[in-house]
Amino acid sequence: MIRWFAALALLLLPVAAAAQSSAKLEHTSVELVAESARPAPGGKLTVGLVMKPIAEWHTYWVNPGDAGAPTRAVWTLPPGATASELRYPTPETFVVAGLMNHVYSHENVLLAEIALPAGLAPGAPVPVTVKLDWLVCDDELCVPEGATLKLDLTAGDGAADPAQDKRFADARAALPKAVDWPVTFRFEGDRFQLAVPFAQAAKVTGGHFFPAVEGAIGYAAPQSFSLAGDKLRLETTAEAARELKEVPGILKLDVEGYDQPLSFEIVAKLGDVPASTAPIAAAAAPGSSEGNTFQTAALALLAAVAGGLLLNIMPCVFPILSLKALSLARSGTSEAEARREGLAYTAGVVLTCLALGGLILALRAAGASVGWAFQLQDPRVIAFLFLLMVAIGLNLAGLYEIDVAGRGAGAKLAEKGGAGGAFWTGVLAAFVATPCTGPFMGVALGAAIALPPAVGLAVFAGLGFGLALPFLLLGFVPALRRRLPKPGAWMDKFRRILSIPMFMTAVGLAWVLGRQAGVEGMTLGLAAALLLGLALWWLGRRQGSEGRNFAPLGLAAAALFAVLLVNPVTATRAEAASDAVLAAETFSPEKLASLTAERKPTFVYFTADWCITCKVNERGALGSSDVAAAFDKAGVTTLVGDWTNADPVIAAFLESRGRNGIPLYLFYRPDGTVEELPQILTVDRLTGLVA
Repeated sequence: MIRWFAALALLLLPVAAAAQSSAKLEHTSVELVAESARPAPGGKLTVGLVMKPIAEWHTYWVNPGDAGAPTRAVWTLPPGATASELRYPTPETFVVAGLMNHVYSHENVLLAEIALPAGLAPGAPVPVTVKLDWLVCDDELCVPEGATLKLDLTAGDGAADPAQDKRFADARAALPKAVDWPVTFRFEGDRFQLAVPFAQAAKVTGGHFFPAVEGAIGYAAPQSFSLAGDKLRLETTAEAARELKEVPGILKLDVEGYDQPLSFEIVAKLGDVPASTAPIAAAAAPGSSEGNTFQTAALALLAAVAGGLLLNIMPCVFPILSLKALSLARSGTSEAEARREGLAYTAGVVLTCLALGGLILALRAAGASVGWAFQLQDPRVIAFLFLLMVAIGLNLAGLYEIDVAGRGAGAKLAEKGGAGGAFWTGVLAAFVATPCTGPFMGVALGAAIALPPAVGLAVFAGLGFGLALPFLLLGFVPALRRRLPKPGAWMDKFRRILSIPMFMTAVGLAWVLGRQAGVEGMTLGLAAALLLGLALWWLGRRQGSEGRNFAPLGLAAAALFAVLLVNPVTATRAEAASDAVLAAETFSPEKLASLTAERKPTFVYFTADWCITCKVNERGALGSSDVAAAFDKAGVTTLVGDWTNADPVIAAFLESRGRNGIPLYLFYRPDGTVEELPQILTVDRLTGLVA
């Protein structure tokens, strides 16, 4: 689908003002060259389109892969003359955010044959004009470009131009060798299998198959090569299509004894594929290497730890961390107990992050478009969190008690209770942290999706470790604990003050529930909160009168009650509502492609009702009349994507940007460049975009 948006953008390119034999655009240099300056009447003239993208940018093969668009050529020739289809050199693989593209990152020459009419008189002019449209991209941005090129030739003897000999020789050498081998393919379940009769099959050490048609293979899937008798056998993940009778493409092979890969232009016919007899190369992700994977994983892990650490100052996590630190200061635990609580808290956080990460990876492997905080797109989860925040707030306010440290029991129970409370506090902290994606987290979580599953899980574990690190340090560094305020009567007052952000969080969750499930869903949630409050008040009275701790039983019953009550709640698609005063349109990839093709400045942001950081920005910088006035004066179009409920289109776009969560703020300039803004916005930062 992405490639069709790119093709649409190409159609919107303005026509070049003048035709020359070469053009230098912002991201690409192009030139039209002919093998002969005096083509022979009735003969064929070979012409080349020389395309050279700037460093770190690329153009596309005829089948661009998961994204992109091929170069389009429209010829204007003398009457009776015709041009062949473009012949492309063997492409390279390029992987970004889990998408595989077939590209050219260096100078490449596309060849075409022009058949001239026999009636051309010697010395007659032979004008050759071509209108080119192409897409040029780097790993973050795609820009459609175009040019009209012209050569003024003269009919003659057809002799080759010596100045062009090497260029055309190199261009032909870069083409795959056309062969008529009896290549066969078949679909076996969700697998695509290919058999190639190749005399040097035993010397093949690796390779890649580029299908020239869609619907054959998953482009980014690993391709494994093996021997099948005297044939070379390839196997990879199949695409959904099953109607193909033939699959043309380029087979690129690494063969012992050759300095450069060998490329063959093949046409595979539907038929039998023999079973593998021996592997010849281990499957590897295309376009990647062990070194690159290790470097990417290391950087993603560091970013995840840093992002998790910064989450502790986010409004969705800080009250819980403060509460746990308060309990540690009050309990006066021993060194061993403090370390045990620190480890238990860390275990709760890390295991929750691993569980969420594993579920995300499993769902994405099954074809679902989900990202970080995906569980908050289910109104039943929001309703449960709402009741949990109400219960915690009532506890902090003193309505009932939870003896987190387990005091009043024996020593063993005290130790067990303290660690258990720390563990579940860690679970809660990790779970409610998912509405936030602080600095560093976007890149880390985006990389976790694209990396191998085991490495991706390590990144999620790193996120949990960073989130748990402050409390872990409190448990293991006595000097830090000594800096905590001394216990006293003030702690009870401070605990009641901490109930305020919990109740504010509950109010926010109730609003999100109303946005997701409508008035009926929010009414059910409020009714459950009222009954839960009455039940906890009754439990608190019994605690005060009998001196017994019924709270764990009460919370367990309340949790079951909440699940039963909110289970009928279902999501309803609410209109995107933003606190910003910017005049915004609903985001769609088609709309964004149209605006960027027209070179209009565009501000794109993604929000959700459960994203606290998003709402802070919308109340602040995005809600500023100064920003709205500056954008209006500069003609900036604003697009907003609402991810409150699951939306696979938004999830796919975030993945294409290497992101797995929100907020995300992007500014597309008229010159084609795009800037990703920080997750905490200021008025000066936004107005500076158009200053």
